[in-house]
This record gives sequence, C-alpha cells and structure tokens, in this order.
Amino acid sequence: MTVLLNEKTRVIVQGFTGKIGTFHAEEMMEYGTNLVGGVTPGKGGQEHMGKPVFNTVKEAVQEAGAEASIIFVPSAFAADSIMEAADAGIKYCVAITDGIPAQDMMTVKRYMYRYKKEDRMILTGPNCAGTISPGKAMLGIMPGHIYMQGEVGIVGRSGTLGYEAAAQMKALGIGITTSVGIGGDPINGSSHRDILEHFENDPDTKAVMMIGEIGGPQEAEAAEYFKNHMTKPLVAYIAGLTAPKGRTMGHAGAIVSGVGESAAEKVKLLEEAGVVVAPTPSDLGVTMERVLKDL
Repeated sequence: MTVLLNEKTRVIVQGFTGKIGTFHAEEMMEYGTNLVGGVTPGKGGQEHMGKPVFNTVKEAVQEAGAEASIIFVPSAFAADSIMEAADAGIKYCVAITDGIPAQDMMTVKRYMYRYKKEDRMILTGPNCAGTISPGKAMLGIMPGHIYMQGEVGIVGRSGTLGYEAAAQMKALGIGITTSVGIGGDPINGSSHRDILEHFENDPDTKAVMMIGEIGGPQEAEAAEYFKNHMTKPLVAYIAGLTAPKGRTMGHAGAIVSGVGESAAEKVKLLEEAGVVVAPTPSDLGVTMERVLKDL
C-alpha cells in the first residue's frame, strides 16, 4: 500500500505543453505513472506526447477522470492553477513551481479552506520535488532509480536530502512505501504533521524518515504529533545547525526568526518527544537501519 499516489492514480500535468512540463511528463510516463493528459489554456483539443490536451482542469476531470495534478506553471500564475485544480475536484495536487509569492499562497490556503475537510484537495509544495511511490508511480522531478520499494515512508522539506535518504537506504537494502516532498517555502500546502498522519494510517509503512530544516514551527508540531499519536518509529534529521540567525538559507522558509526555529532547538524538541535524530546527513541510512532492527 502507498499514501497519496499509486499505479492507478489518474494524473494530469498543468503546464503540459511547456518545455519543463514536457520534459518531466516524459520522465513520469517512462516510470509508469498513469498520465491521462494535461492542461494548457488555448491548446485544448490537441494531442501532446500521445495524450489529450485540455483547456481547463475541469475538462480533464470530466473527460479523462483526472484525480491528481502536478503544477509546472510559472510562479506568477501558479496560485491560480492550484485553485483551479481544487475547484475542479482534483484530490491530490503537487506544486513543483518555486518562487510563488507568499501572499499568493495565503490566498490559496484561504481558498482551499472553503471546502469541507473530506472534500478538500490535498496539496504538497510549492517548491518541492514531488511524490513517488517506488515501482508504482512518480509525481515529481526526482530521479526514480534511486528509490526502492519497501516499508519506510519519507517526508521532507528538502528534495535533495530526500534523495540522499532514499539512496542511502537503498544501498542498505531498505525500501520506501512513498516519499513525499512538502516543499521549502514558508507557506505550503501540507505540513510534516499532515503527512505523518497518512503514514501512521498506512498498514504497510513500518517506520518514517522526516527531513526538516531551520525556520517555522512544523518540526515542533510533528514532534508533538509523534509523541501523542504515532505508534511507528520516526527518524529525523534537521538541516541548518550552523545557519546564522536572520539569514535565509537556500529555501525561502529556511530562516530562523523566532524562538524554537533553530536546528538545535528543533533537535532538542524531537529528542524529548522520543524521535531518533540522525546526527549528520551521511547517517540517514544507518540510523534507519538501526531503528528497523529494533522492531
């Protein structure tokens, strides 16, 4: 079993006919993703890469049965594309686009909360690597070959550290149920805590790897959720131990601006909650291996 995405999920690409959308759509189809078409306004009725092009997401849902969408739309227009997907009835949306203004994402979040929780689209990103259920489907820009199918869930703000974790675990013979990138922006669609709940409810996920970083309260919220609600072991790594206060580090959300937002403070909170914290990026795989041996 997987979370959010499997081999049957009917996927569309928003920004389908653009250079970036085309490149990654081809990669996703080669991986085995069930891509049923894409959306480019004004090009509806055409075919691209052997798949239908629609003018709107609503048409893609009605005519192709689309359930999930991936956003390769320029940042100035990406928020509208996300809201269009939510309005059309898409169940899961991955926003790859980076540089979406925070004010736009505030509008997106408010818009999505107009829907009841059971009807509300799940959004991951923006500024993320996407989601992959190894051996089944890929909704993102990650190198699919580094992921092996297995029993560990991954959730992370950093795409490249997510790749590192997957590659290290594969080298040790440890596979992944699903890896979910939630993105490095200060306002994103889903938090660590949201994705941890999906993994907790998945019977085939035996343990979870969480990759966090400085800035924001998400890792503290995840620690609280783990302590009070999770029955599965959680391994975490927090990037940014040497980051200076007040300076943005790579991701727009990676900036220490308040109490509890530094890497050291987050590590302390996680350890106090019972989370196993990997000391360095090179220890991600061996730390998970040690935890799995104790199960």
